Amino acid sequence: MNSAARIEAFLEMMSAERGAAENTLSSYRRDLEDASQEIKGGLAGAAPADIRAYLDDIAARGFAATSQARKLSAIRQFFKFLYAEGLRGDDPTGTLDSPKKGRPLPKTMSEADTGRLIDRAATEAGDASSSNSDSLAALRLHALVEVLYATGLRVSELVGLPVTVAQRDDRFFMVRGKGDKERMVPLSVKARVAMRAWLTARATVPAFANSAFLFPAASDSGFLSRQVFARDLKGLAARAGIAAAKISPHVLRHAFASHLLQNGADLRAVQQLLGHADISTTQIYTHVLEERLVRLVNDHHPLAD
Repeated sequence: MNSAARIEAFLEMMSAERGAAENTLSSYRRDLEDASQEIKGGLAGAAPADIRAYLDDIAARGFAATSQARKLSAIRQFFKFLYAEGLRGDDPTGTLDSPKKGRPLPKTMSEADTGRLIDRAATEAGDASSSNSDSLAALRLHALVEVLYATGLRVSELVGLPVTVAQRDDRFFMVRGKGDKERMVPLSVKARVAMRAWLTARATVPAFANSAFLFPAASDSGFLSRQVFARDLKGLAARAGIAAAKISPHVLRHAFASHLLQNGADLRAVQQLLGHADISTTQIYTHVLEERLVRLVNDHHPLAD
């Protein structure tokens, strides 16, 4: 049985026994056929050195680490199948390491751009009266943006906030996040003022009066959808002169964390505020700490240039 026939047998197994989707099968086929064409003698009979050379070649061709890892995964699955079926007595991928995937730095916003965004939301809310839907939307968006930047909440946590958060008007509140874990998050004075203004406007809408959510909506969940907030936020950014492509609720969450660290906050404190179970997740912001340390040395070391 040649390589092409063994690839077909593997794909049939993936379809019949594992119920692989058409897109998955097509991806496996492309990756395995590409490898078989590039490896002398075909893929089925390849030695570890052949596969390593192939991986080096696709890396040299400029394939991203994620694409390299996907191709290697397909090849691993293929050889596991051959070994299990007795079509090959060894697995040549056993000693191969997966390509290291670089962790991208989080997209964030400068303090200046964040200020412009929030100032624009405040201006639009200040021009609003609660007499029409556009004015209501402006007051709601201002409250959303102020609360998000003040707390660093996940967007799902933000849109699903209970109305009691605004009614209590406390400097801190508890939020239930991933893994059903609770954490305490702070509310700035500006966020509390924006929430009170929204609460007053919200009370004029009979459909919202009995809702348990701070940001109610006529949806299955009963509260504003993440997609609507993301759309409104991009519109606000465009009106503030900020490229809409650069802004999302998650970018504002990252801005909250980055700006805290830039201004001296401890990484562990930011971990708790973000609701990260593991400090390693928060360490995506290490670059911010490194910049702060460089600035500290340059500003204060007696021998610094």
